[in-house]
Amino acid sequence: MEYLVLITSSLFFLILVQYLFGLYARAKLPPGPIGLPFFGNLLQIGPKPHRSLAKLAEQYGPLITLQLGSVTNVVVSSSEVAREIFQKHDADFSGRSVPDAVAGGLQNHDVATPWISAGDQWRTLRKALSIYLTNPKKIDKLQELRLKVVSKMVEHVKEISKRGQDVDIGKLAFTTALNQMSNTCFSVDVADFSSNQDVNGFHHAVNTIMEVDGKMNFADYFPWVKKFDPQGIRKDAKAAYGWLDQLCEKFIVQRLRHREDNLPPHGDLLDSFLDFRQENPVDFDVKQIKVLLMDLFIAGTDTNSSTIEWAMTELMIHSDIMQKLRKEINERINVKAPLVEADILELPYLQSVLKETMRLHLVVPLLLPHKTETNVKLNGYTIPKDTRVIFNVWAIARDSDSWESPEKFAPERFLSSEIDYRGRYFSFLPFGSGRRMCPGIRLAERVMSLMLVSLVAHFDWKLPNNMLPEELDLDDTFGVTSQKAIPLVLEPAIIDY
Repeated sequence: MEYLVLITSSLFFLILVQYLFGLYARAKLPPGPIGLPFFGNLLQIGPKPHRSLAKLAEQYGPLITLQLGSVTNVVVSSSEVAREIFQKHDADFSGRSVPDAVAGGLQNHDVATPWISAGDQWRTLRKALSIYLTNPKKIDKLQELRLKVVSKMVEHVKEISKRGQDVDIGKLAFTTALNQMSNTCFSVDVADFSSNQDVNGFHHAVNTIMEVDGKMNFADYFPWVKKFDPQGIRKDAKAAYGWLDQLCEKFIVQRLRHREDNLPPHGDLLDSFLDFRQENPVDFDVKQIKVLLMDLFIAGTDTNSSTIEWAMTELMIHSDIMQKLRKEINERINVKAPLVEADILELPYLQSVLKETMRLHLVVPLLLPHKTETNVKLNGYTIPKDTRVIFNVWAIARDSDSWESPEKFAPERFLSSEIDYRGRYFSFLPFGSGRRMCPGIRLAERVMSLMLVSLVAHFDWKLPNNMLPEELDLDDTFGVTSQKAIPLVLEPAIIDY
């Protein structure tokens, strides 16, 4: 009995010391709510952290400190602080805090590109990506493949319309984005619009990864429980990453045989990576190619399809905006002729609708967490090395100091504005900013623009079961990406020109 009392007292003393030491360590950090011993502020973060953190920022300011378990976090919730960091301290904040789900899911690989620190390996991988993803000429080379995918989508919806059936917009957009990405990477479709088998496999794998990578995992806040995987997150991540690993492995093996037989090149992203490998045999190998391909499938399917689902939701609510968009398309694009990506990118109202959708419904509401590489002085505070830094870009995009009527869906706000999403305007950072900004912006804007133009130009959409637009649910879910909680289902009617 005395032994048990001694252990309990010692444990309580250690927790108390840790708690008091934490209070002392926070003296030079930004303000924030005082948390509980051991748990810190974990219980103040609900199932939708972007919203919980926004409310805390209203109380404590745009730069706050949260203690989540044993991990110190600094949260940025204003464009002014984001500007200060990305313009003056970008290198100091360029590290990554890697979730246990990612480390466990990719345990047989180097950590994925978005998660590794900005060192030599990261620069090599970014260089490999930049050869294709940031080069408009290279992207344009494969536009015919992407246009073919969108044409198949349109024909599929026409068949559904003739049968008098409904369309799940999210699933349709996911299949389209998936085939857009597979054609960019491998020059082939990996999913059939009329069959859900492959799509479900991809959808399950990508959704699982997005969910577990963004889920509140005790292993991330209490490192000593990692080996126990108490929530089963590492197990789920390993299965999902493994599924994508096998798929990419299959395509790489096929392409290597294709090249060994001296057959004509495809000119797609996989060919670009393999060419880069020949030029950089020491720094870039097949394993890294596989990880890059997995990154692209994860980042380029779920995010693009979710944005399209949100855009169509807002257009159904605002029929005047739908009609204005359709008018612009009809006046400036020959919808009977094959589409041209360059023409679509020059449609100002279309681009404004997409920007406003990304502002109001940020698919990645919290940028992937940064980590300080050194001690940094910021706004009079000292942020210690290895501090986890969270950018709440969802809160920044709804800040009334930067946006008039921020809760209103108003594409017109972008028509007379130079604001874009390339990381230069810190009130609008859907792709991040600085050296850790997403490299796939050019491809993403093409994929999303093609899909939205095709859906709006070729079909008149109605809500099923006499549902009213104001009855549409706008609730979201949280993971690495924020998705529509209740899928958008619509009835298509073919528009004859």
